[in-house]
Amino acid sequence: MTSVQLDDQVLVQETLFVRTLTLNRPRQLNTLSLEMISRLSELFQAYVDDTNAKLIILKGRGRAFCAGGDLATMHRHFLEGNLKYGENFVQKILNLTYLIATHSKPQVSIMNGIAMGAGVCISVHGKFRVATENSIFAMPENALGLFPDVGHFLSRLPGFFGEYLGLTGTMLDGAEMLACGLATHFVPSAKLSLLEKALISRAAPATSSCDLAFISAIIDEYSLKQPVLKEKSALRKMDVIDKCFSRPTVEDILSALQKEVTTTDANRAGDEWLASTIRSLKKASPMSLKICLRSIREGRVQAMDECLVRQYRIACHVMRGQISKDFREGCRAILWDKDKKPKWKPSSLDLITEHMVDHYFSRLDGDEELKLPQRCNLKVFANAKL
Repeated sequence: MTSVQLDDQVLVQETLFVRTLTLNRPRQLNTLSLEMISRLSELFQAYVDDTNAKLIILKGRGRAFCAGGDLATMHRHFLEGNLKYGENFVQKILNLTYLIATHSKPQVSIMNGIAMGAGVCISVHGKFRVATENSIFAMPENALGLFPDVGHFLSRLPGFFGEYLGLTGTMLDGAEMLACGLATHFVPSAKLSLLEKALISRAAPATSSCDLAFISAIIDEYSLKQPVLKEKSALRKMDVIDKCFSRPTVEDILSALQKEVTTTDANRAGDEWLASTIRSLKKASPMSLKICLRSIREGRVQAMDECLVRQYRIACHVMRGQISKDFREGCRAILWDKDKKPKWKPSSLDLITEHMVDHYFSRLDGDEELKLPQRCNLKVFANAKL
């Protein structure tokens, strides 16, 4: 790939004090290629030492912010026998995630459109996260035989909402993203261009890169404080979510949900929500569900760097397929052949032992472990922001 093509995938606009990065693969819903991840890493690293860079704006071109990583290309490499491509991809996206989460300059992520998977990891760890009426959030990895939670943001959502989102892959709209803390602001899409102009013209040099209140106040001028949640929003079911998704195992969660179906006096909409939730769990890879729940639970007591090291181990074991090849099967069924009928192995939760799950959390050989860059003298805002 030529440098011109690479530069075209991430557009850069540099004003005196603001750096605006635009993901530019609209036909692919701005899915992240390996080259895009490398380019974003170069830019974010350069801005650490750029004294004129006071603020970073990240957005996507077209109807998506970023629909995740380019898994179709990863699957093609699997078919060619190149497993190292996938491991290299995950290594680079996790390093970029850590760089963003610990960056010394504030980031405004404008999630106008689809934000899924890896697209969430490059946005949700920024200090300011702007949702709109077009925003669609989801972590659908369990349906692909992978696992969600890049970073530890699902572990830090209210109650057990993170378990619910991670296990089911449920989509949220912009209002829901704001209500649960995934977004810090909700700005109508018609006002986004005005917001960007205001940030570029006013956020600096009138402020230092640490003056977060000033930046937040600018975004507030264009924001709706709390748009109304739709009637069928999952956030209106938090009592049931906390009751069921707090259970210790996936089997217990399913059992609790099924018990709610038989005992609930909820209205028809409530019954539909329960049925949809159960269907989502039963369609997903059983192994992915087991991995996902344990990963989120461990993330509650781990720092950001510990979470990323753990997730790299899991990802490598998933891609190597020594216990289960569900990721390859999910890519085949959903992204490649598109028959949408994955044949999971093991095929049910009761066939999975704790020893099998332990394998995914086991250490890699010494030189294979994820090596994150040392980050010294981090500002308060540069730690995990959820």
